[in-house]
Amino acid sequence: MVDRRIGTSPAHARTAHPPLPARPLVHAQLKSTALFVLALASVSALKRTIVNTPGAPGAIGPYSQAVVLQWNSGETKIQAAGQIGLDPTTGELVPGGISNQTARAMDNIKAIMEAGGAKMADIVECTVLMQDLKDYAALNAVYATYFDAANAPARAAFQVVALPEAALTEIKCSAALTTES
Repeated sequence: MVDRRIGTSPAHARTAHPPLPARPLVHAQLKSTALFVLALASVSALKRTIVNTPGAPGAIGPYSQAVVLQWNSGETKIQAAGQIGLDPTTGELVPGGISNQTARAMDNIKAIMEAGGAKMADIVECTVLMQDLKDYAALNAVYATYFDAANAPARAAFQVVALPEAALTEIKCSAALTTES
């Protein structure tokens, strides 16, 4: 009997392929793959909700205050937009320098997180933008009052050329929740 599979003739000896698996193994692999695809579909199913609270200033551009992502598995992530020291009632930047602007930005973040169902302790990451890194110590003094030091989120801080409304800082945070939170 002549073997007619590709790669099994003497001309293809160097690129010979292993023999094809028996039929029951193929069925088992297909069944396993189908179960994996079904499991993946149920894990990755996602609900997206926009947060809009009067406790923080409205967006000053084409973006949302935050987006809540909820997976079927019970995990929830809240992605808040960057907040500057705008007073939500006046829409104006608070006076008083970096300390007051940091406090107002953090109060805005707190209001957004609470509207999304999170607490400040649920925040896992923040990005801080500053007009001048010389204000780093003053910003940190206020920022630290919003978090428990043993559970502080990861953070990066950068100096930038300019911020919206000539703000001195902009702070963006993300929170993660589980069904146990």
